Amino acid sequence: MGALQGIRVLDLSRVLAGPWCGQILADLGAEVIKIERPKVGDDTRMWGPPWMLDNQGTATRESGYYQSANRNKYSVAIDIASEAGQELVRKIAKTADVVIENYKAGSLEKYGLDYASLNQINPNLVYCSITGFGQTGPRAEEPGYDFIIQGMSGLMSITGEKDELPGGGAQKVGVAVVDIQTGLYATVAIQAALLARQHTGRGQYIDLSLLDVQVAALANQGMNYLTTGVSPKRMGNNHPNIVPYQTFKAKDKEFIIACGNDKQFKDLCIAIGLPELLEDKKFQRNQDRVKHREELIPLLSEYFLAKNAQDWVEVIHAVKVPVGVINSIEDALNEPQIKSRDMVVNVAHPLNDQFKMIGSPIKLSDTPVEYKHAAPQLGEHTGKILSQFKTREELAVLRAKGIIDGSINSALSDSVA
Repeated sequence: MGALQGIRVLDLSRVLAGPWCGQILADLGAEVIKIERPKVGDDTRMWGPPWMLDNQGTATRESGYYQSANRNKYSVAIDIASEAGQELVRKIAKTADVVIENYKAGSLEKYGLDYASLNQINPNLVYCSITGFGQTGPRAEEPGYDFIIQGMSGLMSITGEKDELPGGGAQKVGVAVVDIQTGLYATVAIQAALLARQHTGRGQYIDLSLLDVQVAALANQGMNYLTTGVSPKRMGNNHPNIVPYQTFKAKDKEFIIACGNDKQFKDLCIAIGLPELLEDKKFQRNQDRVKHREELIPLLSEYFLAKNAQDWVEVIHAVKVPVGVINSIEDALNEPQIKSRDMVVNVAHPLNDQFKMIGSPIKLSDTPVEYKHAAPQLGEHTGKILSQFKTREELAVLRAKGIIDGSINSALSDSVA
């Protein structure tokens, strides 16, 4: 019994931000109906390699990218550019609690699938629009892409090595972090709106912008600017407000120290055999260490070159100062801690019954996340869902016209709901 059991979500989104939100809701028990273009589907279906392997070890046309954000959903292939397709989507919307869409601002109005249109047939609907720049402002009509927003928001100005160092310059984050964060904010907003509906008796509209989200997620760096009037700069793996809080090179490879307070710095110095640093007033308090980082860091950097990273990690970890190695993704997914937390799960796919994927980090004691099925094949559930609104014969006609696609043999019945 999922936490969101009984909640029906109409997912009109594609690529990552909207689908990420939809997957979280599906993991939590909501019925998420993903509408995809016939024959083509979500853009990310084409974003391979890598492709999922089938039971015989042969590459399929199911991309790893698509699989990452569409677990537990039902795929219904409908051409929403057609009037008959729009009618089908409206029928689903009339029974839904939530709509997620990430079309350009105003694009769905011509299809009668915008909030104003759907609110007329379902006042209880929570309608979440995700765009690059929001529904208002001078750039509202422009499309938004994670990479562009990472640049515009200021994130890339603080990511990467210092400009004067080798490899310095603007650097994006290694995953589409703006899309992911926007999907998370969308999930929070939708659940808040569903709770509000219990008090108000009506749904509401949610306007989410990728640019807004990443500006909000500048967090302390944004406030550092507002506090000082000076834009933070790229500092590589260094922290702007805490020292030492960065990577260091050991004899064999790099490792991380995240020394969050003065006691931890004291314990660090004793553990590594440099207690004399504690006698220097320039290093005793964090605010002084930040001011004098150009003196302290070279001392530590030279010292750590004497031993291997694991040697340092062991002695530092023993005094409970945050420290760790830098894993590859392969290393990370094989970490005993990750395995013990069920963060790699087997979710059977029709083409690969041993298919593995990253699990959900949400651990609920009474209504845990369930892995019902892997990301669906294109149109896999067209019949199952649309049989609630059309007879099998009507669905066959729609498929012959190219308005819908996928199996209609999974229809639950021939009756019209």
